Formats: sequence, C-alpha cells, structure tokens
Amino acid sequence: MSGANSVKPEKNILVFSSTGVSDLGIDMAGASHMHYSTSVQVIPLPCTSGIKPSWIVHAIEKGFDGVFIAACGSDCAFLPDCTPRTSTIVKRAQEMLKERNLSPKKLKMAGVCSVCAESFVSHMNKFQEELRNYDSNE
Repeated sequence: MSGANSVKPEKNILVFSSTGVSDLGIDMAGASHMHYSTSVQVIPLPCTSGIKPSWIVHAIEKGFDGVFIAACGSDCAFLPDCTPRTSTIVKRAQEMLKERNLSPKKLKMAGVCSVCAESFVSHMNKFQEELRNYDSNE
C-alpha cells in the first residue's frame, strides 16, 4: 500500500515510570482520553533511578522498538539526586546498546510530572515518529 492511504506501523515502546510522580501524569493522559499509541506499555517503579541498564537492553533485544524513561526528576520522594542517577543509567544503557550494535537512539528519557499528561502524550507521539524514521533510514 502506498500514498495517502498507507498506514504507518505503530512502534512498540516500553515506558518505565515512577509510581509517585510520572505514573500519575500517564494515568491522567489515559483518563482524559488523550491519543497516543496502544503499543505503548508502561511498567511503574517506585523510582526511575532503580532501573537496571540491562533491563533496557533486554527489552530492545526482545523486540521493543524503543524504551522511554518517564523520570521522576526533582519531584522524587526517595532520592534528592534521582535525575543524575537516572541519567547515568541512561548513559550506561546507551553504551551497552552500542556494544551490541543497537542504536542508542532507541532509548529516551524525559521528566514527566504528576500533571504532565499532555507532555507525556507529546513525548510518545514524537518518539513513535523518530522510531519510524530511524527504521526507514536503516
């Protein structure tokens, strides 16, 4: 199929969120019936700084097109340095992806606050498009 009637395939995105902060914004997006792909799957964690880089690599190796970390940032109830810790995890995961000849562009991180529903939807829609463009340029 080609032309205006062609449908772009949805990319499978795994989202790691924090239960006390970003998960609330993600839930608000759903409750408000904001549109983002149904191929987005969310795993809530107490704090995004607890993510293991190997989890990210494993998700991509097992078929997720991308991984998004909806970081709790400065609103984290557990650690005052959550953002730098999560950034370090992202950098290590990107290194591990490169070591396996996988694109580090398949991993994104952004702060998503408890009322950031529109921001989350925007991040998901942009990441979907980036992943589609990346695949078409491979």
